Amino acid sequence: MTYELQEDQRQVQDLIRRVARERVAPRAQEIDRTAEYPHDMFALLKDLGLFTLPFPEVYGGANSMLSACVAIEELGRVCYNTAYLLLVQWVPFGAILAGGTEAQKQRLLPGLAAGEIRGAFSTTEAQSGSDVGSIRCRAVKVEGGYRINGAKIWCTNSDIADFVLVAAKYNDGDKDGISLFIIEKNAEGFTVGKKEDKIGARGVPSCPLFLDNVFVPDENLLGGGFRAVMEAFNASRPLIGARGVGLAQGAIDHAIEFITNRNAFGQSISEFQGIRWMLADMAIQTEAARNLVYRAASMVDACEPAAALAPVAAMAKCFATDTAMRVATDAVQMFGAAGVSSEYPINRYFRDAKVLQIIEGTNQIQRNIVANGLLGRPSRR
Repeated sequence: MTYELQEDQRQVQDLIRRVARERVAPRAQEIDRTAEYPHDMFALLKDLGLFTLPFPEVYGGANSMLSACVAIEELGRVCYNTAYLLLVQWVPFGAILAGGTEAQKQRLLPGLAAGEIRGAFSTTEAQSGSDVGSIRCRAVKVEGGYRINGAKIWCTNSDIADFVLVAAKYNDGDKDGISLFIIEKNAEGFTVGKKEDKIGARGVPSCPLFLDNVFVPDENLLGGGFRAVMEAFNASRPLIGARGVGLAQGAIDHAIEFITNRNAFGQSISEFQGIRWMLADMAIQTEAARNLVYRAASMVDACEPAAALAPVAAMAKCFATDTAMRVATDAVQMFGAAGVSSEYPINRYFRDAKVLQIIEGTNQIQRNIVANGLLGRPSRR
């Protein structure tokens, strides 16, 4: 299998690298410091037409997961939060594309594609985390629709979104009775709680959700079933790995600038062998992660079967985000005392990298998926 970037993907890379350097990087530190949603960065991505990049051409996309990973990497290299804006738009888009009815697609996908509306996706609950099958949020069939009761946590983008895809137990669901429901922002009984004060990923809010007898009409039960949506998420997992690669490369960029402009004991810090070896290891690990992520993305583009894709996508997410944490840790060490100061951006990379090891399925869960693939067992997530 080849996963070398083609000419169109290199054009995407060149464009986004330039925009990231000129427009995004100057805003990155302020977005992290204030923890305020970057509406200007959303408008920038909208103007560039990036929201449908991994999706079919009928929605204005390139139908390329590899191109999407390149975009995430280049933006994440300078600003985790701006790269995250793409992902939180892509998750509900991909879910509806995979499992929605034709009417739901026509109603929601054009607006998501154009950046005119925003969505969010919610499965996580306080007692379940990665164990999606243990959720307690419940939907009961009533005349004309459903009544939903329960609570969710860590729903990213929910206080910005126009609608949220909420997973709830319902006996007609196809995975332990779970179905997905489109809940409009103004639905009676639906409340978005106070946003979390996070160590990283601070510019895109994560909030709890409270559902008190929320009525959802029949047409808002997501068609296609929960399993189809989960398979779509599995296919999108390389995007999380790409965020790790971007963070790692950005940390390397900052480390190089710092060590080449600082002297100690009569010479540049970059001349010390111990520092040079650390930097080399950082680059080796990052390049290995990049190739694994690109391979997983290419498997998605080649429509490889889920059984073959799942372990490779899990490897890509796990290895790339673990690499981001290792590289960011070493970069902070190279900065010395300056590494723990908010005056320098490197501590931001360290904090954001830690988040990536946990979200979208912890790296322990990813290792379970890899092991299940080796042992010929189906994955539960």
